[in-house]
Amino acid sequence: MKATDLVITPSHLRFMNRKFPCSIGRGGISSRKTEGDGATPRGTHCLVGMLYRPDRMERPTDWALPIHTTDLWSDDPTHEDYNLMVRAPYLYSHEKLRRADPLYDLVILTNWNWPYPVKGRGSAIFIHRWRKPGHPTEGCIGLRAADLAWIAPRIRYSTRLIVL
Repeated sequence: MKATDLVITPSHLRFMNRKFPCSIGRGGISSRKTEGDGATPRGTHCLVGMLYRPDRMERPTDWALPIHTTDLWSDDPTHEDYNLMVRAPYLYSHEKLRRADPLYDLVILTNWNWPYPVKGRGSAIFIHRWRKPGHPTEGCIGLRAADLAWIAPRIRYSTRLIVL
């Protein structure tokens, strides 16, 4: 592991020799992630993108992409677009990326079950703002807004997410 890796334990994220409190999935950390289990998948994952709300914040890094009003994430395992970013209108099950709350104002995308998703292995694992301290996610990594804002401009494509 390198100091530039994001290293996750059940209680914190370590990055650049600093520790940040974090939330993980309600199902804990799992080596056998499945659809709907709420678990955060154990392993080493690549970071594959960053999305942000341009109406709520400055661009955190030059490779971050804006979230538009029609941007969605398909979470329907029966559809061919499962676990991919799609655009409205979209008739299948999905999550809105442009939310009324601030949860997805800044989202770091991982390669969990992407870009060639296997049905049943679970949808995307994002790094995003937490709802509140200690509140579990559906499998993603949640951080304080200020910590996420500090981390975002310092990560690179070579940064890995390592879930212990």
